[in-house]
Amino acid sequence: MGLRAVLMLGLCIWQNFVISMVSGNAHFRVEHKFRGKRTLKELRDHDARRHGRMLGAVDVPLGGNWQPSDAGLYFTRIGLGDPPKEFHVQLDTGSQVLWVNGASCDKCPRESGLGIKLNFYDANSSSTAKLLTCGDEKCTMMYQLALSGCNSHMHCEYQVTYGDGSITSGYFVEDSIHFDKVSGNQQTTTGNGSVVFGCAANQVGELTAPDAAVDGILGFGQRNSSVLSQLAAAGKVKRMFSHCLDTVNGGGIFSIGQLVEPKLNATAPLIPHKPHYYIFMKSVEVAGDVLELSTSTSRYGREAMVDSGTTLVHLPDDIYEPIMEKILSQQPNLQIHIVQEQFKCFQYSGK
Repeated sequence: MGLRAVLMLGLCIWQNFVISMVSGNAHFRVEHKFRGKRTLKELRDHDARRHGRMLGAVDVPLGGNWQPSDAGLYFTRIGLGDPPKEFHVQLDTGSQVLWVNGASCDKCPRESGLGIKLNFYDANSSSTAKLLTCGDEKCTMMYQLALSGCNSHMHCEYQVTYGDGSITSGYFVEDSIHFDKVSGNQQTTTGNGSVVFGCAANQVGELTAPDAAVDGILGFGQRNSSVLSQLAAAGKVKRMFSHCLDTVNGGGIFSIGQLVEPKLNATAPLIPHKPHYYIFMKSVEVAGDVLELSTSTSRYGREAMVDSGTTLVHLPDDIYEPIMEKILSQQPNLQIHIVQEQFKCFQYSGK
């Protein structure tokens, strides 16, 4: 079944942020990788690469041939170690771990087309760093299984292989992570916690390219290995997050923990036992006209993946075509234009 991409469909978009959070929550200001203008084809190709790696992946334990993401859309700054060192990392709900480039990595990119300074993690420069051995219980937590054939002298190693042959590999360390906290009076302070993350010693393939290079990936997946799960298990934050989008600059704010304001009345329960974040999509509303979706595969609705690294809203033809019909029936004077020989587009300035 073919997929169509529809621009400018969003869940929640705020142009100005007036956000109040309970104490103890983490707060990241994020920037958008595609800050300049991009063609629809570039955005669609980005999504196609990403979805081919995520949706076609076999969900096997960490360290095997699992494929969490293509290059993500949003990146932010975090501090690692003591004294803290700043790293720019992709913020990705489709990945399960945090990893950053290590000081010993000779094939990691040295410069970035995003205009950011790349840094390299060195455990010897941090007073709070601890290298994990493969017999450590926290190594078992990251793999979600006990490793056979290991001894006290072996590092807790990791390797992630992507669908295009790109590989990141190295070893797990435990160290401090530093982030902003926002209290109820909207004052920002610094918070920290201890997390396990990967220190990359080698990169292969696209991960060596400098055009959109960052220092690593900050995974917010559902497994116990994600930073969100680790901080929640330590009692630092609640195990929930919010992503508020900025329509002006394309970035926004990513917050861990429970929001007090703005209060959101609508909820969409996550589908359990999925490697990524899925919800049931039951209907689409166009100007008050409701399109009920077919539920042939489930009585709860159609499964839809919520992903921070996807540029467009992708819909199957049996949903896309009725939506377009309803839009044109509500606005019969709209002029449809074919852009880049394949995309149906129209200009609309009303409400």
